[in-house]
Amino acid sequence: MSEYAFPTLYALFVWWFSTGAIIYLDGLPQRTFRWSMLGATLVLAISIYGLWTTSSDTTVTGAYLAFTYGLLVWGWQEISFHMGYVTGPRKESCPQHCRGWRHFGHAIQTILYHELAIIASAAVVVWVTWDGANQVGMWTFMVLWGMRQSAKLNVFLGVRNLNEEFLPEHLEYLKGFLTKKPMNLLFPVSVTISTVIAVILFQKAFATGVSDFEAAGFTFLGVLMVLAILEHWFLVLPLPAAALWNWYLKSRGATKPFEVEHGHDQGAAPVHDALDLQSWSAHLNGPCNPQELSELLDAVARGAYGEVERVKGIAQSSTGWVHFDVAGGRSSIAAFAPGAGEEPRVIAIGRKLDEMKLRTAFQACVAPAAV
Repeated sequence: MSEYAFPTLYALFVWWFSTGAIIYLDGLPQRTFRWSMLGATLVLAISIYGLWTTSSDTTVTGAYLAFTYGLLVWGWQEISFHMGYVTGPRKESCPQHCRGWRHFGHAIQTILYHELAIIASAAVVVWVTWDGANQVGMWTFMVLWGMRQSAKLNVFLGVRNLNEEFLPEHLEYLKGFLTKKPMNLLFPVSVTISTVIAVILFQKAFATGVSDFEAAGFTFLGVLMVLAILEHWFLVLPLPAAALWNWYLKSRGATKPFEVEHGHDQGAAPVHDALDLQSWSAHLNGPCNPQELSELLDAVARGAYGEVERVKGIAQSSTGWVHFDVAGGRSSIAAFAPGAGEEPRVIAIGRKLDEMKLRTAFQACVAPAAV
């Protein structure tokens, strides 16, 4: 039974470890993203080459390598998306009361480049493995792609557990496209079809007369399908799925070293020697003009107010409350549901902050709407 046990354990470990590694890297400070992305791109190139070299290798080792390469190619899609490098042309959530196909169209706009990158990667993977006897890597990528598409649609249509803790702060605008409800009509269809496919894969793995290579390859794919089905069930069952990656989620604490004290304008905060960062915060005494706020955030992202690592806050506007954010050289504004006693405020974190200029700019942003 070792021909099934070892591939099963390997698939479980690689799935758990690679998912956790991506969560951990996404939670690190924005300044580390360029290096993570560079490393991921190097791994992508090596993996594509590896898929090509193993496409004719029908040994058990060839199956292990192809499975690993296919998973690593998929990993680049996840990292590039969650770090905000390959997302979509839309960087904000929907306005209030946006529903139906219009809402779905906006959702597609937020991930359009990501989806195109997946299609391009799939085409490359198929090309380098074309006519090869070892298709384990190609089918690994396709299983991950298909099941992730299913998960995205289910989260959009509505599930109990949105797993928002896995979403990096610079992608908070995507929360406006997540729907919380016990279940949706697509979910049972997704799970049923996926379960049938998983059963077929295991039947092929345990069929009489299969080679060790085929047994390992189909076991990899079957286990991957089962894990994807399990992830689907995590969306609707009252289970703490995040507990599987608690250790990796700890990196997210590094991105939140400062908080604005509720009900108190801190003004200029002291320099934090350990990170060579300073923070500044202020209350926004009135509703903001949305257009001017957007232009101000873009200017902050371009470096007009110093070496800003992060700007975040909440404000009122003519269309309701919004949450705004600048991270990784990108700005975003999303609809926001304030809690009791929430007050408009802003905090900036960075080096050599032009605090007077920031205060003046945000006051000017408020003034036109307050007149």
